[in-house]
Amino acid sequence: MAISDNTVKLLWGRAAGTCSNPTCRTDLTVLLEDGRGFNVGEMAHVIASSPTGPRGVGTDGSDEYENLVLLCPTCHRTVDKAPAGTYSVAMLHQWKQDHESSVRSNGTALKFQSVAELKTYVARLLYENKTLWSNLGPKSLVAQADPGSNMHEVWALRKLDTIVPNNTKIINAVEANITLLNSTETASFFQFKIHAQAFEKHQYTRLDSYPMFPVDFEKAMLS
Repeated sequence: MAISDNTVKLLWGRAAGTCSNPTCRTDLTVLLEDGRGFNVGEMAHVIASSPTGPRGVGTDGSDEYENLVLLCPTCHRTVDKAPAGTYSVAMLHQWKQDHESSVRSNGTALKFQSVAELKTYVARLLYENKTLWSNLGPKSLVAQADPGSNMHEVWALRKLDTIVPNNTKIINAVEANITLLNSTETASFFQFKIHAQAFEKHQYTRLDSYPMFPVDFEKAMLS
């Protein structure tokens, strides 16, 4: 059974498009000067997909998310070519768990001295997201000029490895410094949080609809 598209997206998004090896963390997307891009990440089986493969246990390893870890080509080759026992099943699971936990907790430890500092941090992330949407999204000039290009593939990757992690950073940072915001700003933040969580879910399991980005939150962070 082949790895499903939903599993690919889940693995890529939760790893923020970087290698799960703690000594590597290589960015797994290559962008070319003409705007095109491609993915070099590899979904490595923790327990081999064949009974006699690396870390095999006598039966076929699953193609499900639980048995996969996102690695760069070099790390994938290294863990599979190394002598048996060098990279154990437990070690690869720990790499994955630690990396995904780090991605999900990014921003929780940030403490700002003023609301201006918090807004500067958030505004920078919002600007990066908006720039990606403007230049790569379905309404971007390049996408509309050449509907047959691979821009939708680049956009799909950017949503998973940049926009979703940026949204997580924003949520974590604001919640860690929520007392700096006034009631209006806090209300707009919670609207953003609802949007961001639904947007992420939509990337993995398509929703019929979800709350759009609240413009009031952007205005509040830029004020």
